[in-house]
Amino acid sequence: MMDDFNLIITTLRGTERQACSEMKYYLKDELGDPEPIIKKTGIRGLILAKISLDVLEVIDKFRKMIHENPYKLRYALRVIPIQRVVVTDLDEIRRVSLELAKSIGEDDSFRVTVEKRFTSLHSRDFIEAAASGINRTINLSKPDNILLIEVLGELTGISLLKPEDILAVTKEKML
Repeated sequence: MMDDFNLIITTLRGTERQACSEMKYYLKDELGDPEPIIKKTGIRGLILAKISLDVLEVIDKFRKMIHENPYKLRYALRVIPIQRVVVTDLDEIRRVSLELAKSIGEDDSFRVTVEKRFTSLHSRDFIEAAASGINRTINLSKPDNILLIEVLGELTGISLLKPEDILAVTKEKML
């Protein structure tokens, strides 16, 4: 599995190869990344990408692309930006989470969201590790920021995002 990724793309199980081809085409030919690296993970329905473009700008460009032509992205279900990749270790997740949380405004709220695959640790363990030491308001329903913990077995992707920074392709097509 790629250990230096900055996008997670979800797809239907069994369509990973098509999603890889689709992402490579759009990232390279449509958005101008000279050499995007897109790989299957071994986790069904999940592919990873390493791109040289700004990941949040890519999310915005994909969103505009979908609004102009809803049939452009056929295999990608969600496109998730990742800011840091660490070994799946609660102390390391805590350290990076505290580092990212420094950019949460004093009056802003946050929520920790955990998506875990191939780990025996509980979501609560990740939430406690990530949130401990962050002195900001917690809002589970409408947070200003989402501290996203994406556990992929031995590796974990961590991001501090606005709710709109995660692209849900099907949802966008309905707007």
